[in-house]
Amino acid sequence: MEYLLELAASPAAWAALVTLIAMEVVLGIDNLLFISILTNKLPEDIRPRARKIGIGLALVMRLGLLSTVAFIVQLVEPVFSVFGQAFSWRDLILIAGGLFLVWKATKEIHHTMAPHEEQQEATGELIKVSFSAAIVQILILDLVFSVDSIITAVGMTEHIPIMVIAVVFAVMTMLLAAGPLANFINHNPSIIMLALGFLLLIGTTLIAEGFGAHVPKGYIYAAMAFSAGIEALNMVQRRRRAH
Repeated sequence: MEYLLELAASPAAWAALVTLIAMEVVLGIDNLLFISILTNKLPEDIRPRARKIGIGLALVMRLGLLSTVAFIVQLVEPVFSVFGQAFSWRDLILIAGGLFLVWKATKEIHHTMAPHEEQQEATGELIKVSFSAAIVQILILDLVFSVDSIITAVGMTEHIPIMVIAVVFAVMTMLLAAGPLANFINHNPSIIMLALGFLLLIGTTLIAEGFGAHVPKGYIYAAMAFSAGIEALNMVQRRRRAH
């Protein structure tokens, strides 16, 4: 308790908390985009449940990883080298997650361009399989984003309570934003392609970071914000022409 009171009275701790919350929320955008696009493929009546389960798994996984911070820190230690390039477990996780994200985004773009190839009847069995597949895919990406999120948190502060508060706040924000974001993407077809493009960019960035190429996330999110702004102007223009 005394330790927590000392943190509460420390301006540096509050500054670290605010900075870490902002960073965790920004990093959560990637995960939220994937969850939104994936759950929109499910029947409408089970989408909210899938989103809650996916985001709940992200919270459980991140809190679980926080309890093993000493182990997580070791993930950045090199385990082998290839042609002079050292790879850690974190690098391998990022590369695998990036490849999965690129594959999934490419597949979804193909299905969006040729939706007639994906016509299936919504029988109970198919819904169950689709729901299970969606949860498994969300879990895979949750693991990748959670490891990256926790390593970022460890690099910004050494205080576990600050990390826990920041992670819980970020995931709660994701939970509140998941429904509106998914509905917005679903009701605006052009946004779907833009979001899939974002996922391709994020996946490529994860692969690059896994191979040791540092890509400033500020550039990535600035590019995403610029593209989203342009698309917002296009949407306004289309609505004015429609009226």
